[in-house]
Amino acid sequence: MKRILFFFIMMVMISTAAQAQFEEPVIKKVSNEDRADFQRQFADIKWTGQGFRFNELDRMPAIEIRAVLQSAYGDPTQTVEDIIEKDGYLRDGKSIQFEYWFIIDGYIPMMVLDLEGPFDNGLVYVGASRYVDLMPAVKRTLTKELREASPKEYVDYFYSPERGQWFKVSYESGEYKKEEIKKPSHINIK
Repeated sequence: MKRILFFFIMMVMISTAAQAQFEEPVIKKVSNEDRADFQRQFADIKWTGQGFRFNELDRMPAIEIRAVLQSAYGDPTQTVEDIIEKDGYLRDGKSIQFEYWFIIDGYIPMMVLDLEGPFDNGLVYVGASRYVDLMPAVKRTLTKELREASPKEYVDYFYSPERGQWFKVSYESGEYKKEEIKKPSHINIK
């Protein structure tokens, strides 16, 4: 009887573990207001880009990925404007257009960012190094969610240190644009 009970318990455990492997991760975006909490919670995380396998999303222009991210997840967690507002200045290494921060399954941090503004394909993905083995599934789920999303209008700003130039980047009225502009008046750099 003990053997049968032990066998039954083992089978339940194995089937539960196997089923968990095929569940899609739950991706929750961190809001702009929750950035400080995210940074405190994950201050000791060692970040890595490993595990995010190349797929069709990496061939898509960043300006177009931004539009489907807007549709699927709303406004970015952080933009270049937020960094300047917080720090008072813009370092070349922080010259991003946008960042989306996520918490996967309630405990795994991940960030998706655009380091090259509207001039490149794909984005940069980073996650906690101790969960690198889970990142292929996370990227597959993110890619699926973005493929199912229709582009949504947005307006961002980007400063290119290489060009010494500000850009207005947008998707409006069905058209993707990257326009050279003067520094936006609402962005105050010390």
